[in-house]
Amino acid sequence: MTTINKQRINLKVNGEEWEGWLDPRENLLKVLREEIGLTGTKEGCGRGDCGACTVLLEDKAVNSCLVPVGKAHGKNITTIEGLSRGEELHPLQEAFVKEGAVQCGFCTPGMIMSAYALLKINQQPSSYAVKKAISGNLCRCTGYTQIEKAVLAAAAKISESGN
Repeated sequence: MTTINKQRINLKVNGEEWEGWLDPRENLLKVLREEIGLTGTKEGCGRGDCGACTVLLEDKAVNSCLVPVGKAHGKNITTIEGLSRGEELHPLQEAFVKEGAVQCGFCTPGMIMSAYALLKINQQPSSYAVKKAISGNLCRCTGYTQIEKAVLAAAAKISESGN
């Protein structure tokens, strides 16, 4: 991409301000991974079909491979790295481990981010709501039963603790 197309892009990623000169048409996934160095967000298909690249943009789950970084200018982005607090895992991350909802782990960040978006608006989701929230995320190893159990367990813990 030529220098002529570059613009100053400001993002707030996981609570931290970030600024760079980028082509606004570049996808957010590439910027997160290659410019900012947050490699937890994965590229599975590059077409928005698998959900491995799911992040929250202004608290809404999006496929970052489909979002031009110019559309994210000035907005809040949360990636999988933004959920834990230092060494302390987020209850969703803990539940995925405890419930055996991870195998190869490739889909896990996107799956967790989709579930996190749901729990931000509904701390006591039904099984149906969980299935709907993660329906855009493909898992080829674990299957969805453990993932659904993990999300419901995390919801119960979050609801119980008042977080």
